[in-house]
Amino acid sequence: MKSPQLLDHSNLLTTFESTAIAAGREILRIYEEGCDVELKDDRSPVTAADRAAEVIITKALRDATPEIPIVAEEEISGGHVPGDLGARFYLVDPLDGTREFVNRNGDFTVNIALIEHGAPVMGVVYAPVRGWLFTGGPEGAQEVIVDHAGRIITRKNIACRAAPKEMVAVASRSHRTTETDDYLNDHPVADCVSVGSSIKFGLLARGEADIYPRLSRTMEWDTAAGDAVLRAAGGMTMTLDGKPLTYGRRNQANDADFANPSFVARGKL
Repeated sequence: MKSPQLLDHSNLLTTFESTAIAAGREILRIYEEGCDVELKDDRSPVTAADRAAEVIITKALRDATPEIPIVAEEEISGGHVPGDLGARFYLVDPLDGTREFVNRNGDFTVNIALIEHGAPVMGVVYAPVRGWLFTGGPEGAQEVIVDHAGRIITRKNIACRAAPKEMVAVASRSHRTTETDDYLNDHPVADCVSVGSSIKFGLLARGEADIYPRLSRTMEWDTAAGDAVLRAAGGMTMTLDGKPLTYGRRNQANDADFANPSFVARGKL
């Protein structure tokens, strides 16, 4: 595969941050006003907030780097599928945790990630209700606190912790399965926190949790940004056979394009 051209990751990460905050501000506006919920062909929910946030994100990315393909959840759902992705592309989930948005519990995020040669090298996860913006790139991971007006209040470096003998796990709030419970019962887990969307990766990245098993279906845009933050913080997301989770799966025999296998995300081993 041809190597991608040099890219200013630092400036691009700044674009990711400002774009996620802008998308989050629009999501909050719709969240406060309320909106209808539709069902897509796969029976997953979608709202005006998903679509409005994706328009903001895709425009910003195309303006900044028109040469980099974008794989965005709602565009894919609408049949807009990029051709050859090449060595570098974006994965975008404009509103990860739509069920959490609909249930009004605040556990939803904006996810933007850059993939290079199948690996998530940079990403942001923004939880607008909580005001948490997790960022990750070549220079490490940070947690940024943002107010509801979109102003950055504080910024600090974060890192995964070394796993204690009895770990703290995080698991999906809306997609918990018996397979996940069985996995946790087979490992030294002292406590398990249920939380929605990519916030789980953020809790691993800032050292509040140690392991996140996901044994039910996800798509690459669900995980890429959080995975990028986690790796920048010193953790890793692995398939069940112990290999790093990769991105850009197409023409899969047993699943759709961009569907993930089961995985386990962990802090420092």
